[in-house]
Amino acid sequence: MSNYLIIGASSGIGKALAQQLADSGHRVFGTFNTTEIHSENPFIQYHHLNVLEDQFSLDFLPEELDGVVYCPGSINLRPFERIKPADFLEDYQLQVIGAIKTIQAVASKLKNSKDASIVLFSTVAVQTGLPFHSQVSASKGAIEGLTKALAAEYAPKIRVNCIAPSLTDTPLAASLVNSDQKREANAQRHPLKRIGTAEDIASMAEFLLSAKSSWITGQILHVDGGYSSLKV
Repeated sequence: MSNYLIIGASSGIGKALAQQLADSGHRVFGTFNTTEIHSENPFIQYHHLNVLEDQFSLDFLPEELDGVVYCPGSINLRPFERIKPADFLEDYQLQVIGAIKTIQAVASKLKNSKDASIVLFSTVAVQTGLPFHSQVSASKGAIEGLTKALAAEYAPKIRVNCIAPSLTDTPLAASLVNSDQKREANAQRHPLKRIGTAEDIASMAEFLLSAKSSWITGQILHVDGGYSSLKV
């Protein structure tokens, strides 16, 4: 049994991952902010946490932590000239500074593990380049840089990897898949002709947390239906 912290475990990928890990017999400490959630699964504990607060407590965690997954994010797709600098800063606070504060808060607990792993999230738009994605790409580009820097700094004790999904059917992306027409149009943009599911991405995160990925660190893994590398 391993101990895992999932920041943003109340919906979407974080919720799916919490369930997968618990089903495998691991202890999951999940956090929520605005979407309160409770679980009847004895392997999952949920705690309220707002990563935007200057100070937050993770005193509910055990002294040994085997992995942390940082899920909070946003998808704000707008023309670049309509985005205020403050909007970029707001995204950066949530997606980058929140991850930094979390990792710093639990680093000593991760070092107590024999095989600790950190999993972060980017987006296919960082390395592919998509119109109207400047706000999310700016923050997620920083996450990719952070992934590689931390992987180097924490090796060999803690592995650090990042998943870069394409469009995934989660509450965060609801406005992009809220009709049959939108769903089908987005599916057809992918070589595998469907959009991703929360379970698709959670399965990769579960793998990166496990000993099965013990020789993988510093990687940006594209789980995107072939979008970033294939044109069919």
